[in-house]
Amino acid sequence: MKVALIGLGMVSRTFGDAIRNSDMVDLAYVYARSAESRARFLSDWPDLGAAAAGAVAEIAASDVDFVLLTTPPNARRHIVQELVSAGKPILMEKPVERTLAAATELVELCEAAEVPLGIMLQHRARPVVADLRKLLPELGALRMAEVNVPWWRGQAYYDEPGRGSYARDGGGVMISQAIHTLDLMLSLTGPVAEVSAMSATTGFHQMEAEDFVCAGLRFETGAVGQVFATTASFPGRGETITLHFAKGSVHLEAGLLQVSWQDGREETIGQAASSGAGADPMAFTSDWHRFVIEDFVEALQTGRAPLVSGREALEVHRLIDALEASAKAKRTIILE
Repeated sequence: MKVALIGLGMVSRTFGDAIRNSDMVDLAYVYARSAESRARFLSDWPDLGAAAAGAVAEIAASDVDFVLLTTPPNARRHIVQELVSAGKPILMEKPVERTLAAATELVELCEAAEVPLGIMLQHRARPVVADLRKLLPELGALRMAEVNVPWWRGQAYYDEPGRGSYARDGGGVMISQAIHTLDLMLSLTGPVAEVSAMSATTGFHQMEAEDFVCAGLRFETGAVGQVFATTASFPGRGETITLHFAKGSVHLEAGLLQVSWQDGREETIGQAASSGAGADPMAFTSDWHRFVIEDFVEALQTGRAPLVSGREALEVHRLIDALEASAKAKRTIILE
């Protein structure tokens, strides 16, 4: 399929590498507001054979099959409106938008026009996640969950104008970094019923939003859990999800899954992988992005939903919204 890439910031390099390694998509156009950014991307990726578009309208009027949208969340609404009017399916970088309300509006805009919308929450594409899903029926009822995202970002990361702000990003560590792990957790555990959270901005960073959050969770199943997420844990370690079931526990860290059965059996599946936990936020494989892009192609071909639809991505937005509300109000929040 022919695709266009709108938004040529930091993450566009990962998308470029994913496209280069895929035989299912060809990059036809790229667009960013800055002509310099467009020229630089084409210079860095000459083998992709793309052309620079002069406006979003040019892409909307083209014959591309879908659009990869990677702009900051505050710059998306008018782009989505223009693409939806042209009937162009969209695969969008997380988050959907800065707030749950704004994200819901974008999802409903696409749904009303019957335009497919997928969200790049690529942690679900890790091969070991599929292995874990196969084990879930054997593990029994979920009793407890532990989620840890001990990442590091230097101050230079937040010195980019708008980064870590509510106006551009919608918040800090929760919506920009931990959203991946929280989404993956929800896909394995099911919905959260209530949260009790604390958040802060540590002395490591000068930024508007939070770089630290910890919270207690109660799931709709009755299981309990905890979340810890930060970008102030030097030098940064890989995020982990540990789930304790009636018949055993699983520990997921990047590409590695460890299974400890209560009858004494031990299993290790997959291999270690980097996920951008340290100072270099792009130090991770593009394979997971490629998988999500190729899944979106297959979804369009067959008419099924993509790996993570816009509607499904609202679940992690709902959780983040509740965590923020709980930390601000200093009380337990019941999720609707």
